Amino acid sequence: MNDPAAAGTDGNSTYGHKPFKRSRSHFADRVTADGRDGWPVEAGRYRLVVSRACPWASRALVSRRLLGLEDALSLAVADPIQDDRSWRFTLDEDGRDPVLGIRYLSEAYDARESGYPGGVSVPAVVDVPSGKLVTNDYQQITLDLATEWTALHRPGAPDLYPEPLRAEIDEVMEGIYRDVNNGVYRAGFADGQSAYDSAYEALFRRLDLMSERLKDRRYLVGDTITEADIRFFTTLVRFDPVYHGHFKCNRSKLTEDPVLWAYARDLYQTPGFGDTVDFHHIKQHYYRVHTGINPTGIVPLGPDLSGWITPHHREQLGGRPFGDGTPPGPVPAGEEVPGSHRP
Repeated sequence: MNDPAAAGTDGNSTYGHKPFKRSRSHFADRVTADGRDGWPVEAGRYRLVVSRACPWASRALVSRRLLGLEDALSLAVADPIQDDRSWRFTLDEDGRDPVLGIRYLSEAYDARESGYPGGVSVPAVVDVPSGKLVTNDYQQITLDLATEWTALHRPGAPDLYPEPLRAEIDEVMEGIYRDVNNGVYRAGFADGQSAYDSAYEALFRRLDLMSERLKDRRYLVGDTITEADIRFFTTLVRFDPVYHGHFKCNRSKLTEDPVLWAYARDLYQTPGFGDTVDFHHIKQHYYRVHTGINPTGIVPLGPDLSGWITPHHREQLGGRPFGDGTPPGPVPAGEEVPGSHRP
């Protein structure tokens, strides 16, 4: 998660007390088929570090599942609760990632650049042999999984970034990123009324536009799932549990927009989406880490999640979720979200 001051609890207490600005990805190397940045695509060489709480990391989780890269790109899941050294591996035995052997993601950052002054963010791709961070470029990681890792895709993997549609996908994603993905943070971490008002108004204007767009089409661009749907979904699935109340994005709930609520349920029930979502991690992170805007650390018990698995009827609009491909297989052993963390 690329929040400002992501590296420590002191920074967490400043949320809502200074202007919010999304930090840029400092480490923007790419893992590519031709290895032009020095990091060639290679099965088993890299480890994807995520938090299931983080919407930016969740993009990578969904893409990895849909493309069938689980065996090629191993997964490390950080504790949703950070301490003063940020993302930590306290969910693993002895508090160490079993592959990288580190307690904190910051150790991989330090191995790459000693004394790096920025925040420690997820998603992050780490080179296993050297233990060095390769990239934390959350905007590029999923695009490269879709286009540079094709030799390692599963048979039947969907094309999440089809070349003929890229200009339209990019345009749709730009608006979603600015007003929705980032907009909820701009509202939640606003340090004044005018900043909040601006973010709030842009957020709901964009949600209304997307609702209108999706009224008679199943997916955002074309008739299959693309990168645009993944990026929109990871904010929508967090909207009622955290953004509506915690970030004051409270004009209406997701469940109160019939089109967006059905669209989000359709994606949630699609293999590769809902099976990566951990509602417990999401709520624990936002309400307990953002002490600047929730100083008590109380985590709400709601909302009721049972609606996520109710019929959505979006299949009546047609569309082919995976295009000419097929759904991903079962979630690999050890990567399942606990039943108590799901509807």
